[in-house]
Amino acid sequence: MTMKSRLVDDMKQAMRDKDVLRRDTIRYLRSEIRNQEIRDQKELDDAGVIQVLSRQVQQRRDSIEVYRDAGRSDLVNKEESELSVIVGYLPQQLSGAEITDLVRQVVAEVGATGPGDMGKVMGAIMPQVRGKAEGREVNAIVQQTLRNL
Repeated sequence: MTMKSRLVDDMKQAMRDKDVLRRDTIRYLRSEIRNQEIRDQKELDDAGVIQVLSRQVQQRRDSIEVYRDAGRSDLVNKEESELSVIVGYLPQQLSGAEITDLVRQVVAEVGATGPGDMGKVMGAIMPQVRGKAEGREVNAIVQQTLRNL
């Protein structure tokens, strides 16, 4: 079952269950996927759908941060609820230890010697962790690893 068909099935189920939050969140995700397909002028595969979902997760996290700073707990709760729905469609997230192991492996593969090779390492690792880890966390681990070389 593809990600898009799973979203359709889950939206129908949310409608039957009268789960307004889940229904509206999935509708929004499907809309964003469709918009991306229009921009790219091609149908998205599962990897493309995961990329759209990852972008939505990041958007929600940024919004939560802004709303929290502004003292808008009502909007924070709404964004967190939507975030929990979206995260359920992403692949299992990597742990910090798994990311660290992967970073060490990529550092060895690209022959990185220090912080100056940050771009090479990030360019090689991000396609491997897309949708499985947050970019900020990967960036921090790469920086720490390169500083310790």
